[in-house]
Amino acid sequence: MKLTEIKVKNPDSNYSIFIGFRVLKLLPGKINSLCPNAKKIGLVVDKKVPEKFVKNIKKQLKKYEIYVFKYTSNEKLKSFKNVNQLAESCLDKNFTRSDVLLALGGGIVGDFSAFTASVIKRGINFVNIPTTLLSQVDSSIGGKTGVNSKYGKNLIGSFYQPKLVVTDVELLKSLPKREIVCGYAEILKHSLIADSQFFKWLEINSDKILEKRQLAYLIQAIKKSCKIKHHFVSKDFKEKNIRMSLNFGHTFAHAIESKNRYSKKINHGEAVLMGMMLASKLSYLKKIINKKDISKIINLYEKNKLNYRLDKFFKKRDYSKIIKFMNNDKKNNDKKINLILLRKIGKTTEPGKFKMTIKEINSIFSKII
Repeated sequence: MKLTEIKVKNPDSNYSIFIGFRVLKLLPGKINSLCPNAKKIGLVVDKKVPEKFVKNIKKQLKKYEIYVFKYTSNEKLKSFKNVNQLAESCLDKNFTRSDVLLALGGGIVGDFSAFTASVIKRGINFVNIPTTLLSQVDSSIGGKTGVNSKYGKNLIGSFYQPKLVVTDVELLKSLPKREIVCGYAEILKHSLIADSQFFKWLEINSDKILEKRQLAYLIQAIKKSCKIKHHFVSKDFKEKNIRMSLNFGHTFAHAIESKNRYSKKINHGEAVLMGMMLASKLSYLKKIINKKDISKIINLYEKNKLNYRLDKFFKKRDYSKIIKFMNNDKKNNDKKINLILLRKIGKTTEPGKFKMTIKEINSIFSKII
């Protein structure tokens, strides 16, 4: 199966994303060329990753001193306490700036590892091996790292680029369907905000991703999503303008996750699916998107049995609390909530152009559930 390389260019650094089947074999050569003075590698692993992949990576990187740090992957991992613990462990092993922190896990492990790498001696080398569909299409691109605050998700963080991203679709074989749906949410988002033809492709082929997990279709969806995200990131690395379009549905989603206290009841992708539907319905209510397009979106959800009803998880008394968390979103720059809405499938409103007060959202919230 053909190997795909996407070259990511940023103002301060460039790196490549390699996408394919059984591409972990690239690691020794790439790390040797990109980090020639590295002696130690800290392998930060999600405990859910099958042990055979950990053993495979250790075997391939046997010329290095390997230290394995295993974690249970949930949003509670993303805390200063855990960052400090990992950083102190690396410092205890005398990691230098030439050494490498390598993440083997989903977006949570990737965010946590990248943030830690960014603060150890003001920055050591970071390599990312995303193991979930969500991380392969989203968090592995763009250099955003972070931990959570009691005031909301990802409110403390930095921009820090990896030296290399290796996306191996073989890692997806062991995932439960719920995790595939989680990643599919971001794939769908990319089509909605940037590419109507990609949305049409998903209308036809979503079952090949969600149900059949056909590798050729997974690779196509990952590749397309990475290219769309890179398009936005390359134009606006520090998320000051156009990159905020990637947050379509996420202002709602992050608030849902915060109200849910990051429990397993709702994962990130499920929150994004709900958030995008809320944003789409709000777009229709405000006469920004037409009925034909909103119907297509609803039909795709229902055809693929994607949960989007907020009232299945929360009671009416919870809605005001969700909206309060929305008000703490890091993209807000005044007393109003900054929202990305849809003009049509493939095009959003301009970042910063549509804002609502807490009172305004409260007044219409029950209409978009």
